[in-house]
Amino acid sequence: MLDLSDIAQRLVAPGKGILAADESDESADKRLASYGIGKGEEMHRKFRELFLDTPEIEDYLSGVILYKETLYQKDDQGIRFEEGLRARGILPGIKVDEGLEPFPESPKESITNGLLGLSDRLLIYKMKHDTGFTKWRAAITIEGDSLPTQQAIHENAKRLAAYAQCVQHAGMVPILEPEVLLEGKHSRVRSREVLTNVLETLVAALEDRAVDMSAVIVKTAMAISGNKSGRMDAPEEVAQDTVAALMEAVPAQVPGIVFLSGGQTPDQATRNLAAITREARAKHAPWPLTFSYSRALQDEALAIWKGKDENVPAAREAFLARLKQVAEAIA
Repeated sequence: MLDLSDIAQRLVAPGKGILAADESDESADKRLASYGIGKGEEMHRKFRELFLDTPEIEDYLSGVILYKETLYQKDDQGIRFEEGLRARGILPGIKVDEGLEPFPESPKESITNGLLGLSDRLLIYKMKHDTGFTKWRAAITIEGDSLPTQQAIHENAKRLAAYAQCVQHAGMVPILEPEVLLEGKHSRVRSREVLTNVLETLVAALEDRAVDMSAVIVKTAMAISGNKSGRMDAPEEVAQDTVAALMEAVPAQVPGIVFLSGGQTPDQATRNLAAITREARAKHAPWPLTFSYSRALQDEALAIWKGKDENVPAAREAFLARLKQVAEAIA
């Protein structure tokens, strides 16, 4: 039986990444609607099947983060999605936070819900569905020099650490996602500054909880100028600031770091990841780097699929092509 550090290392295996397929019902409906696709449970099932049943994804994916609805769904062959993934050597994981709410001390910021009843939910996921890892997301807003507040950063870090401790006790690996949001007018330098602060605060909170640092995965945004800044950063600039932040904040015993795409286009997310990989190797970064993308892997396929069965083969071809490109970015 694999211990938790072995599972964590498996998730960041060379040449492979993690598909984030954990959109909530509401988020899935919004995503599908943007492509003129209908909503509801059956359309969610078809949406998941489009990607999870694509042939050859096991060549590029070590794991898939699922949403709770998907754990109970089956593909057209009557196979539960989690079982189909496991049969192909892909580890199923589960999003366990319960979304964001305004932070009372600073209503423009958010904190993440989900600690109440978490132990019970984890027991069900582990015992009934044999999930090997979990994910919890916090959202960090940048607005000039006023946001984020240190109070919001600290509260989110405390909740991430409590979640991580609970997950390890349940026998799974926690993915910690303190996402520094792309939304805003901030500079790349400001993004790097906030990213470093957030990760340092998170590491301190994990140490306070005596979380096993060899059995966690850090999921992070890149250091990028805000999407309303009017600036498009060169991949080399993104790489330098992102790797510098990680080297300053993340201890060497963490088994791996995975990047979210966070609103980047598929091409942008792929180019930036490739540059970060080169920079990390040049700086002798102590941990493997890989991806945990959602939209950057899915959007091209969704634009082709449009919810129509006859478009599935072409959509899967586009998905696999993008997945291969992203995997090559970390090669």
